[in-house]
Amino acid sequence: QVQLVESGGGLVQSGGSLRLSCAASGIIFRLYGMSWYRQAPGKQRELVAGISVTGSTDYADSVKGRFTISRDNAKNTVYLQMSSLKPEDTAVYYCNGRRGNGAERWGQGTQVTVSS
Repeated sequence: QVQLVESGGGLVQSGGSLRLSCAASGIIFRLYGMSWYRQAPGKQRELVAGISVTGSTDYADSVKGRFTISRDNAKNTVYLQMSSLKPEDTAVYYCNGRRGNGAERWGQGTQVTVSS
């Protein structure tokens, strides 16, 4: 059974940090490009950060310099280190895995709330 399970969300004060994790099972993890998306209430889901199978990364302008995506293929896990958090970072964060053949998986999401 294919699963992407996020963890690490929670409530944090503005300026604080959180690290999200997404553990994958049932897939050949190293073959999947992994990304983090987020969706705030009343807004569309947006791409936050992505990491390719080779380890190259990309970030939304709004999080550059504050967030870092990484992956550990030995643990089948992708991480999102979030620092200098702002209230506008409040959203449900989703893990996404996409393979070159088009296969795609989503996690169930984890809530991040940043208080001002």
